[in-house]
Amino acid sequence: MAGPWTFALCGLLAATLVRATLSPAAVLSLSPEVIEGKLTQKLKDHDAVDILWRLPLLSIMREKPAGGNPILGSLVTFLMKYIIWLKVTSANILQLQIQPSADGQELVVKVPLDMAAGFNMPLVKSIVEMHMETEAQAIIRVETSERGGTLVLRNCSNSPGSLRLSLLRRFSFLVNSLADKVMSFLLPTLPTLVKSQLCPVIEAAFEDMREDLLHLVRVPVSLSSDHLQFDLLSPAIKHDVIQLHLQAKLSDSQGKVTKWFNESAVSLTMPTLEGEPFSLTIRQDVVNAAVAALVPPEELMVLLDYVLPELALRLKSSIKVINEKAADQLGPTQIVKIVTQETPELLLDQGRAKVAQLIVLEVFATSEVRRPFFTLGIEASSEAQFYTKGDQLVLNLNEISANRIHLMNSGIGLFDPELLKDITAEMLTSALLPNENGKLSSGIPVSMVKALGFEAASCSLTNDALVVTPASS
Repeated sequence: MAGPWTFALCGLLAATLVRATLSPAAVLSLSPEVIEGKLTQKLKDHDAVDILWRLPLLSIMREKPAGGNPILGSLVTFLMKYIIWLKVTSANILQLQIQPSADGQELVVKVPLDMAAGFNMPLVKSIVEMHMETEAQAIIRVETSERGGTLVLRNCSNSPGSLRLSLLRRFSFLVNSLADKVMSFLLPTLPTLVKSQLCPVIEAAFEDMREDLLHLVRVPVSLSSDHLQFDLLSPAIKHDVIQLHLQAKLSDSQGKVTKWFNESAVSLTMPTLEGEPFSLTIRQDVVNAAVAALVPPEELMVLLDYVLPELALRLKSSIKVINEKAADQLGPTQIVKIVTQETPELLLDQGRAKVAQLIVLEVFATSEVRRPFFTLGIEASSEAQFYTKGDQLVLNLNEISANRIHLMNSGIGLFDPELLKDITAEMLTSALLPNENGKLSSGIPVSMVKALGFEAASCSLTNDALVVTPASS
Protein backbone atom coordinates (compact mmCIF):
# COMPACT_ATOMS: atom_id res chain seq x y z
CA MET A 1 0.00 0.00 0.00
CA ALA A 2 1.35 3.40 -0.97
CA GLY A 3 2.14 5.67 1.95
CA PRO A 4 1.70 9.45 2.23
CA TRP A 5 5.33 10.00 1.19
CA THR A 6 4.67 8.18 -2.10
CA PHE A 7 1.69 10.36 -2.94
CA ALA A 8 3.56 13.50 -1.92
CA LEU A 9 6.47 12.56 -4.18
CA CYS A 10 4.14 11.80 -7.12
CA GLY A 11 2.40 15.13 -6.60
CA LEU A 12 5.72 16.96 -6.54
CA LEU A 13 6.87 15.25 -9.75
CA ALA A 14 3.57 16.03 -11.49
CA ALA A 15 3.76 19.67 -10.46
CA THR A 16 7.34 19.85 -11.69
CA LEU A 17 6.36 18.42 -15.06
CA VAL A 18 3.49 20.88 -15.38
CA ARG A 19 5.81 23.79 -14.64
CA ALA A 20 8.56 22.54 -16.96
CA THR A 21 8.97 24.61 -20.10
CA LEU A 22 9.57 22.47 -23.17
CA SER A 23 11.95 23.91 -25.73
CA PRO A 24 11.60 23.43 -29.50
CA ALA A 25 14.50 22.08 -31.56
CA ALA A 26 14.95 25.51 -33.14
CA VAL A 27 13.24 28.88 -33.35
CA LEU A 28 13.15 31.15 -36.40
CA SER A 29 12.44 34.73 -35.27
CA LEU A 30 11.29 37.21 -37.91
CA SER A 31 11.31 40.97 -37.40
CA PRO A 32 8.56 43.29 -38.67
CA GLU A 33 10.93 44.43 -41.45
CA VAL A 34 11.17 40.89 -42.85
CA ILE A 35 7.40 40.39 -42.71
CA GLU A 36 6.83 43.79 -44.33
CA GLY A 37 9.27 42.97 -47.12
CA LYS A 38 7.82 39.53 -47.78
CA LEU A 39 4.22 40.75 -47.72
CA THR A 40 5.06 43.72 -49.95
CA GLN A 41 6.56 41.38 -52.54
CA LYS A 42 3.52 39.12 -52.42
CA LEU A 43 1.21 42.10 -52.93
CA LYS A 44 3.25 42.93 -56.05
CA ASP A 45 2.98 39.32 -57.21
CA HIS A 46 -0.80 39.54 -56.85
CA ASP A 47 -0.96 42.84 -58.79
CA ALA A 48 -2.46 44.70 -55.85
CA VAL A 49 -1.70 48.10 -57.41
CA ASP A 50 -3.46 47.04 -60.60
CA ILE A 51 -6.51 46.21 -58.48
CA LEU A 52 -6.48 49.79 -57.20
CA TRP A 53 -6.28 51.15 -60.75
CA ARG A 54 -9.40 49.18 -61.63
CA LEU A 55 -11.55 50.20 -58.65
CA PRO A 56 -15.08 50.69 -60.07
CA LEU A 57 -15.71 54.08 -58.48
CA LEU A 58 -18.43 55.19 -60.87
CA SER A 59 -20.39 51.95 -60.91
CA ILE A 60 -20.34 51.52 -57.12
CA MET A 61 -21.62 55.08 -56.64
CA ARG A 62 -24.44 54.40 -59.10
CA GLU A 63 -25.31 51.06 -57.50
CA LYS A 64 -25.19 52.32 -53.88
CA PRO A 65 -25.48 56.10 -54.01
CA ALA A 66 -24.46 57.85 -50.78
CA GLY A 67 -24.05 54.54 -49.01
CA GLY A 68 -27.78 53.75 -49.23
CA ASN A 69 -29.05 57.06 -47.76
CA PRO A 70 -32.31 57.69 -49.74
CA ILE A 71 -32.21 61.51 -49.53
CA LEU A 72 -28.54 61.83 -50.47
CA GLY A 73 -28.99 58.97 -52.90
CA SER A 74 -31.40 60.94 -55.07
CA LEU A 75 -28.92 63.83 -55.13
CA VAL A 76 -26.10 61.51 -56.16
CA THR A 77 -28.28 59.99 -58.88
CA PHE A 78 -28.98 63.47 -60.19
CA LEU A 79 -25.28 64.39 -60.07
CA MET A 80 -24.20 61.16 -61.76
CA LYS A 81 -26.09 62.24 -64.89
CA TYR A 82 -23.52 65.01 -65.37
CA ILE A 83 -20.39 62.85 -64.79
CA ILE A 84 -19.06 61.37 -68.02
CA TRP A 85 -16.48 59.13 -66.33
CA LEU A 86 -14.90 58.65 -62.92
CA LYS A 87 -11.92 56.42 -62.36
CA VAL A 88 -8.55 56.03 -60.63
CA THR A 89 -5.76 57.82 -62.53
CA SER A 90 -2.80 56.81 -60.34
CA ALA A 91 -2.31 54.33 -57.51
CA ASN A 92 0.49 53.36 -55.15
CA ILE A 93 0.89 51.17 -52.09
CA LEU A 94 3.20 52.94 -49.66
CA GLN A 95 5.49 51.19 -47.17
CA LEU A 96 3.65 48.66 -45.07
CA GLN A 97 3.64 49.05 -41.31
CA ILE A 98 3.54 46.17 -38.85
CA GLN A 99 3.04 47.01 -35.20
CA PRO A 100 2.25 44.98 -32.08
CA SER A 101 -1.26 45.06 -30.70
CA ALA A 102 -1.92 46.49 -27.24
CA ASP A 103 -1.57 43.07 -25.56
CA GLY A 104 1.49 42.06 -27.63
CA GLN A 105 -0.24 38.86 -28.78
CA GLU A 106 -1.18 40.04 -32.28
CA LEU A 107 0.32 42.13 -35.07
CA VAL A 108 -1.51 45.00 -36.73
CA VAL A 109 -0.78 45.23 -40.46
CA LYS A 110 -1.37 48.61 -42.09
CA VAL A 111 -1.33 48.99 -45.89
CA PRO A 112 -1.27 52.73 -46.77
CA LEU A 113 -2.84 53.57 -50.16
CA ASP A 114 -2.05 56.71 -52.13
CA MET A 115 -4.31 57.31 -55.16
CA ALA A 116 -5.62 59.95 -57.48
CA ALA A 117 -8.97 59.80 -59.22
CA GLY A 118 -10.41 61.97 -61.93
CA PHE A 119 -13.86 62.71 -63.28
CA ASN A 120 -15.12 64.69 -66.24
CA MET A 121 -18.32 66.70 -66.73
CA PRO A 122 -19.69 68.56 -69.76
CA LEU A 123 -19.34 71.84 -67.85
CA VAL A 124 -15.57 71.38 -67.51
CA LYS A 125 -13.16 70.90 -70.39
CA SER A 126 -10.34 69.43 -68.28
CA ILE A 127 -10.36 66.49 -65.87
CA VAL A 128 -11.10 67.24 -62.24
CA GLU A 129 -8.59 65.26 -60.16
CA MET A 130 -8.78 64.30 -56.52
CA HIS A 131 -6.09 63.02 -54.17
CA MET A 132 -7.26 60.02 -52.15
CA GLU A 133 -5.43 58.62 -49.13
CA THR A 134 -6.67 55.69 -47.12
CA GLU A 135 -5.37 52.60 -45.37
CA ALA A 136 -6.26 48.95 -45.27
CA GLN A 137 -5.75 47.27 -41.92
CA ALA A 138 -5.68 43.63 -40.82
CA ILE A 139 -4.65 41.54 -37.82
CA ILE A 140 -2.09 38.70 -37.77
CA ARG A 141 -2.76 36.27 -34.96
CA VAL A 142 -2.15 32.66 -33.97
CA GLU A 143 -5.21 30.43 -34.07
CA THR A 144 -5.06 26.98 -32.52
CA SER A 145 -6.92 23.82 -33.48
CA GLU A 146 -6.51 20.07 -33.05
CA ARG A 147 -3.74 20.19 -35.67
CA GLY A 148 -1.85 22.87 -33.77
CA GLY A 149 -1.30 26.59 -34.16
CA THR A 150 -1.49 28.54 -37.42
CA LEU A 151 -0.67 32.09 -38.37
CA VAL A 152 -3.75 33.74 -39.86
CA LEU A 153 -4.72 37.16 -41.16
CA ARG A 154 -8.13 38.35 -39.99
CA ASN A 155 -10.39 41.45 -39.83
CA CYS A 156 -9.19 43.09 -43.01
CA SER A 157 -11.00 46.37 -43.64
CA ASN A 158 -10.49 50.05 -44.17
CA SER A 159 -8.62 51.60 -41.24
CA PRO A 160 -11.01 53.93 -39.33
CA GLY A 161 -10.22 57.60 -39.77
CA SER A 162 -7.61 57.03 -42.46
CA LEU A 163 -9.64 58.30 -45.43
CA ARG A 164 -8.70 61.75 -46.75
CA LEU A 165 -9.88 63.34 -50.03
CA SER A 166 -8.77 66.65 -51.52
CA LEU A 167 -8.83 68.40 -54.89
CA LEU A 168 -5.50 68.48 -56.70
CA ARG A 169 -6.48 71.69 -58.51
CA ARG A 170 -9.18 74.27 -57.85
CA PHE A 171 -11.64 75.39 -60.52
CA SER A 172 -14.57 77.78 -60.56
CA PHE A 173 -16.91 78.03 -57.60
CA LEU A 174 -19.53 75.89 -59.36
CA VAL A 175 -17.08 73.16 -60.36
CA ASN A 176 -15.45 73.17 -56.93
CA SER A 177 -18.87 72.77 -55.32
CA LEU A 178 -19.71 69.83 -57.59
CA ALA A 179 -16.28 68.27 -56.91
CA ASP A 180 -16.82 68.63 -53.16
CA LYS A 181 -20.16 66.83 -53.55
CA VAL A 182 -18.50 64.00 -55.49
CA MET A 183 -15.84 63.62 -52.80
CA SER A 184 -18.43 63.60 -50.04
CA PHE A 185 -20.28 60.81 -51.88
CA LEU A 186 -17.01 58.86 -52.28
CA LEU A 187 -16.37 58.86 -48.52
CA PRO A 188 -18.75 55.95 -47.77
CA THR A 189 -17.85 54.24 -51.05
CA LEU A 190 -14.06 53.84 -50.77
CA PRO A 191 -14.07 51.79 -47.53
CA THR A 192 -16.50 49.36 -49.15
CA LEU A 193 -14.28 49.04 -52.20
CA VAL A 194 -11.14 48.51 -50.10
CA LYS A 195 -12.83 45.70 -48.19
CA SER A 196 -14.38 44.01 -51.24
CA GLN A 197 -11.60 44.55 -53.81
CA LEU A 198 -8.27 44.86 -51.96
CA CYS A 199 -8.75 42.81 -48.79
CA PRO A 200 -9.06 39.49 -50.68
CA VAL A 201 -5.74 40.30 -52.38
CA ILE A 202 -4.07 41.10 -49.04
CA GLU A 203 -5.39 37.84 -47.59
CA ALA A 204 -4.15 35.84 -50.58
CA ALA A 205 -0.73 37.54 -50.39
CA PHE A 206 -0.48 36.64 -46.69
CA GLU A 207 -1.38 33.01 -47.41
CA ASP A 208 1.38 32.84 -50.04
CA MET A 209 3.87 34.42 -47.66
CA ARG A 210 3.00 31.92 -44.94
CA GLU A 211 3.43 29.01 -47.35
CA ASP A 212 6.80 30.40 -48.45
CA LEU A 213 7.94 30.57 -44.83
CA LEU A 214 6.85 26.97 -44.26
CA HIS A 215 8.70 25.89 -47.39
CA LEU A 216 11.96 27.62 -46.48
CA VAL A 217 12.13 26.00 -43.03
CA ARG A 218 11.45 22.58 -44.55
CA VAL A 219 14.34 22.64 -47.03
CA PRO A 220 16.58 19.66 -46.08
CA VAL A 221 20.05 20.44 -44.76
CA SER A 222 22.64 18.18 -46.40
CA LEU A 223 25.16 16.71 -43.93
CA SER A 224 27.47 14.44 -45.93
CA SER A 225 25.24 11.41 -46.56
CA ASP A 226 22.65 12.39 -43.92
CA HIS A 227 19.96 15.07 -43.99
CA LEU A 228 18.60 17.30 -41.26
CA GLN A 229 15.11 18.68 -41.85
CA PHE A 230 13.10 21.17 -39.82
CA ASP A 231 9.32 21.50 -39.76
CA LEU A 232 6.89 23.84 -38.09
CA LEU A 233 5.85 22.83 -34.60
CA SER A 234 3.91 25.96 -33.68
CA PRO A 235 4.02 29.71 -34.36
CA ALA A 236 4.02 32.43 -31.74
CA ILE A 237 3.90 36.22 -31.62
CA LYS A 238 6.10 37.98 -29.09
CA HIS A 239 5.55 41.74 -29.09
CA ASP A 240 6.42 42.63 -32.72
CA VAL A 241 8.28 39.42 -33.62
CA ILE A 242 6.89 36.30 -35.28
CA GLN A 243 8.50 33.14 -33.92
CA LEU A 244 8.29 29.83 -35.75
CA HIS A 245 8.96 27.03 -33.25
CA LEU A 246 10.47 24.11 -35.14
CA GLN A 247 10.96 20.40 -34.67
CA ALA A 248 13.61 18.47 -36.58
CA LYS A 249 14.54 15.02 -37.80
CA LEU A 250 17.78 13.44 -38.94
CA SER A 251 17.61 10.96 -41.85
CA ASP A 252 20.22 8.67 -43.36
CA SER A 253 21.11 8.32 -47.04
CA GLN A 254 18.15 5.94 -47.53
CA GLY A 255 15.70 8.48 -46.14
CA LYS A 256 15.18 6.52 -42.92
CA VAL A 257 14.67 8.75 -39.89
CA THR A 258 17.43 8.00 -37.38
CA LYS A 259 16.58 10.64 -34.79
CA TRP A 260 13.75 13.02 -33.94
CA PHE A 261 14.19 16.34 -32.19
CA ASN A 262 10.88 17.33 -30.68
CA GLU A 263 10.05 19.59 -27.77
CA SER A 264 12.36 18.81 -24.91
CA ALA A 265 13.16 19.84 -21.36
CA VAL A 266 16.62 20.73 -22.69
CA SER A 267 17.06 24.45 -22.18
CA LEU A 268 17.02 26.91 -25.09
CA THR A 269 17.94 30.51 -24.38
CA MET A 270 16.21 32.86 -26.82
CA PRO A 271 18.28 35.97 -27.55
CA THR A 272 16.48 39.15 -28.58
CA LEU A 273 16.75 40.26 -32.19
CA GLU A 274 18.37 43.58 -31.19
CA GLY A 275 17.89 45.15 -34.60
CA GLU A 276 18.61 41.99 -36.60
CA PRO A 277 16.12 41.17 -39.39
CA PHE A 278 15.90 37.54 -38.28
CA SER A 279 17.59 34.93 -36.13
CA LEU A 280 17.65 31.14 -36.23
CA THR A 281 18.33 29.69 -32.78
CA ILE A 282 19.26 26.00 -32.90
CA ARG A 283 19.26 23.87 -29.77
CA GLN A 284 22.61 22.40 -28.73
CA ASP A 285 21.64 18.74 -29.19
CA VAL A 286 20.52 19.44 -32.78
CA VAL A 287 23.82 21.17 -33.59
CA ASN A 288 25.65 18.28 -31.97
CA ALA A 289 23.81 15.78 -34.16
CA ALA A 290 24.70 17.81 -37.27
CA VAL A 291 28.39 17.82 -36.29
CA ALA A 292 28.25 14.09 -35.55
CA ALA A 293 26.75 13.41 -38.99
CA LEU A 294 29.71 15.17 -40.61
CA VAL A 295 32.30 13.33 -38.49
CA PRO A 296 31.20 9.71 -37.95
CA PRO A 297 33.40 7.23 -36.00
CA GLU A 298 36.45 6.24 -38.03
CA GLU A 299 39.72 4.33 -38.00
CA LEU A 300 43.05 5.73 -39.18
CA MET A 301 46.28 3.81 -39.81
CA VAL A 302 49.31 6.11 -39.93
CA LEU A 303 52.81 5.08 -41.11
CA LEU A 304 54.33 7.46 -38.65
CA ASP A 305 57.94 7.33 -39.90
CA TYR A 306 56.85 8.28 -43.44
CA VAL A 307 54.11 10.78 -42.67
CA LEU A 308 55.37 12.42 -39.49
CA PRO A 309 59.06 11.47 -39.08
CA GLU A 310 59.77 13.98 -36.31
CA LEU A 311 56.92 12.62 -34.24
CA ALA A 312 58.16 9.08 -34.90
CA LEU A 313 61.50 10.00 -33.32
CA ARG A 314 59.82 11.64 -30.35
CA LEU A 315 57.55 8.62 -29.86
CA LYS A 316 60.60 6.36 -29.86
CA SER A 317 62.26 8.55 -27.21
CA SER A 318 59.11 8.50 -25.06
CA ILE A 319 58.80 4.70 -25.26
CA LYS A 320 62.51 4.36 -24.47
CA VAL A 321 61.83 5.89 -21.06
CA ILE A 322 59.27 3.12 -20.44
CA ASN A 323 61.02 0.16 -22.09
CA GLU A 324 64.31 0.62 -23.94
CA LYS A 325 64.16 -2.83 -25.54
CA ALA A 326 60.69 -2.12 -26.95
CA ALA A 327 61.81 1.23 -28.33
CA ASP A 328 64.60 -0.48 -30.27
CA GLN A 329 62.01 -2.70 -31.98
CA LEU A 330 60.30 0.29 -33.64
CA GLY A 331 61.01 -0.02 -37.36
CA PRO A 332 60.56 2.34 -40.31
CA THR A 333 57.11 0.87 -40.94
CA GLN A 334 55.83 1.50 -37.42
CA ILE A 335 52.08 2.16 -37.39
CA VAL A 336 49.89 4.25 -35.15
CA LYS A 337 46.26 3.17 -35.22
CA ILE A 338 43.68 5.77 -34.16
CA VAL A 339 40.04 4.80 -33.64
CA THR A 340 37.34 7.28 -32.65
CA GLN A 341 34.94 5.28 -30.52
CA GLU A 342 31.97 7.61 -30.80
CA THR A 343 31.00 10.73 -32.67
CA PRO A 344 32.34 14.00 -31.22
CA GLU A 345 30.19 15.71 -28.61
CA LEU A 346 29.74 19.46 -28.81
CA LEU A 347 29.77 21.29 -25.48
CA LEU A 348 28.76 24.93 -25.07
CA ASP A 349 29.68 27.08 -22.10
CA GLN A 350 29.63 30.86 -21.68
CA GLY A 351 29.50 31.40 -25.41
CA ARG A 352 32.47 29.10 -26.10
CA ALA A 353 32.50 25.73 -27.86
CA LYS A 354 34.43 22.60 -27.07
CA VAL A 355 34.33 19.17 -28.72
CA ALA A 356 34.92 16.05 -26.62
CA GLN A 357 35.92 12.67 -28.07
CA LEU A 358 36.69 9.15 -26.88
CA ILE A 359 39.67 7.76 -28.79
CA VAL A 360 41.59 4.49 -28.79
CA LEU A 361 45.24 4.67 -29.88
CA GLU A 362 47.52 1.71 -30.56
CA VAL A 363 51.21 1.58 -31.53
CA PHE A 364 52.58 -1.27 -33.66
CA ALA A 365 56.36 -1.76 -33.96
CA THR A 366 56.13 -2.56 -37.70
CA SER A 367 53.47 -3.08 -40.33
CA GLU A 368 53.96 -6.87 -40.10
CA VAL A 369 53.17 -7.37 -36.42
CA ARG A 370 49.59 -7.84 -35.31
CA ARG A 371 50.00 -7.30 -31.59
CA PRO A 372 50.36 -3.65 -30.51
CA PHE A 373 52.92 -2.44 -28.03
CA PHE A 374 50.09 -0.95 -26.04
CA THR A 375 46.49 0.30 -26.30
CA LEU A 376 45.50 3.65 -24.83
CA GLY A 377 42.01 4.91 -24.10
CA ILE A 378 41.97 8.70 -24.38
CA GLU A 379 39.42 11.24 -23.23
CA ALA A 380 40.26 14.07 -25.62
CA SER A 381 38.88 17.53 -26.26
CA SER A 382 39.41 20.45 -28.61
CA GLU A 383 38.55 24.10 -28.45
CA ALA A 384 36.29 24.85 -31.41
CA GLN A 385 35.08 27.87 -33.35
CA PHE A 386 32.08 28.28 -35.58
CA TYR A 387 32.49 30.60 -38.52
CA THR A 388 30.46 31.28 -41.63
CA LYS A 389 31.29 30.86 -45.29
CA GLY A 390 28.50 32.50 -47.28
CA ASP A 391 25.32 30.83 -46.03
CA GLN A 392 27.20 27.87 -44.54
CA LEU A 393 28.20 27.25 -40.94
CA VAL A 394 31.63 25.69 -40.50
CA LEU A 395 33.10 24.24 -37.31
CA ASN A 396 36.87 24.27 -36.96
CA LEU A 397 38.68 22.28 -34.25
CA ASN A 398 41.90 23.52 -32.67
CA GLU A 399 44.64 21.27 -31.31
CA ILE A 400 43.53 18.15 -29.47
CA SER A 401 44.23 17.83 -25.77
CA ALA A 402 44.54 14.43 -24.12
CA ASN A 403 42.70 15.18 -20.88
CA ARG A 404 42.82 11.66 -19.46
CA ILE A 405 44.71 8.59 -20.66
CA HIS A 406 43.95 5.03 -19.60
CA LEU A 407 46.25 2.05 -20.25
CA MET A 408 43.87 -0.53 -21.68
CA ASN A 409 46.44 -3.12 -22.76
CA SER A 410 50.22 -3.37 -22.78
CA GLY A 411 52.70 -5.79 -24.32
CA ILE A 412 55.70 -3.95 -22.93
CA GLY A 413 54.81 -4.08 -19.25
CA LEU A 414 52.73 -1.83 -17.04
CA PHE A 415 53.53 1.86 -17.08
CA ASP A 416 52.01 5.22 -16.25
CA PRO A 417 50.19 6.36 -19.45
CA GLU A 418 50.70 9.98 -18.36
CA LEU A 419 54.29 9.56 -19.61
CA LEU A 420 52.86 9.52 -23.16
CA LYS A 421 50.36 12.34 -22.66
CA ASP A 422 52.20 15.03 -24.62
CA ILE A 423 53.29 12.85 -27.56
CA THR A 424 49.80 11.33 -27.73
CA ALA A 425 48.19 14.77 -27.98
CA GLU A 426 50.65 15.76 -30.70
CA MET A 427 49.96 12.61 -32.72
CA LEU A 428 46.22 13.18 -32.49
CA THR A 429 46.59 16.84 -33.45
CA SER A 430 48.87 16.00 -36.40
CA ALA A 431 47.07 12.92 -37.73
CA LEU A 432 43.40 12.97 -36.63
CA LEU A 433 42.68 16.69 -36.47
CA PRO A 434 43.32 17.53 -40.18
CA ASN A 435 41.12 14.61 -41.18
CA GLU A 436 38.23 15.77 -38.97
CA ASN A 437 38.56 19.42 -39.98
CA GLY A 438 38.55 18.32 -43.62
CA LYS A 439 35.17 16.67 -43.10
CA LEU A 440 33.80 19.59 -41.13
CA SER A 441 34.90 22.06 -43.82
CA SER A 442 31.97 21.00 -46.02
CA GLY A 443 29.88 23.01 -43.55
CA ILE A 444 26.24 23.04 -42.54
CA PRO A 445 24.21 24.89 -45.19
CA VAL A 446 21.56 27.31 -43.94
CA SER A 447 19.56 27.92 -47.11
CA MET A 448 16.93 30.04 -45.35
CA VAL A 449 19.50 32.88 -45.13
CA LYS A 450 19.35 33.45 -48.89
CA ALA A 451 15.66 32.55 -49.01
CA LEU A 452 15.04 35.50 -46.68
CA GLY A 453 16.99 37.79 -49.02
CA PHE A 454 20.45 37.86 -47.44
CA GLU A 455 23.73 36.80 -49.02
CA ALA A 456 25.69 35.62 -46.00
CA ALA A 457 25.22 34.49 -42.43
CA SER A 458 26.82 35.30 -39.12
CA CYS A 459 26.75 33.12 -36.02
CA SER A 460 27.18 33.31 -32.28
CA LEU A 461 26.84 30.98 -29.31
CA THR A 462 24.80 31.06 -26.15
CA ASN A 463 25.10 28.60 -23.27
CA ASP A 464 22.75 26.15 -24.98
CA ALA A 465 22.33 27.11 -28.64
CA LEU A 466 23.84 28.26 -31.88
CA VAL A 467 22.34 31.51 -33.19
CA VAL A 468 22.40 32.36 -36.91
CA THR A 469 21.76 35.93 -38.07
CA PRO A 470 22.41 37.73 -41.37
CA ALA A 471 25.95 39.03 -41.81
CA SER A 472 26.49 42.77 -41.64
CA SER A 473 26.92 44.32 -45.07
